[in-house]
Amino acid sequence: MEEARQHPVVRWRLRGVGYHLVAYFVTMALLVPFNLLTDPNSPWFVLPLVGWGGVLAAHVAYIMGLFPEKRSHDDV
Repeated sequence: MEEARQHPVVRWRLRGVGYHLVAYFVTMALLVPFNLLTDPNSPWFVLPLVGWGGVLAAHVAYIMGLFPEKRSHDDV
């Protein structure tokens, strides 16, 4: 497992997921209180929370190898 972590592509992908996670949590930490302070009767923050969360889950699933890699016509 340690050898896989040293591979530059793996490190680059993990860094990308890390940036994605940080951006998600920082944005949600701002949106939720903003929504609850401005209009507590309309919880619209749930839409970006779920929508972006689904995209983030797909990103993590791709990094974990749950989706097949795209191949170019040269690889076939």
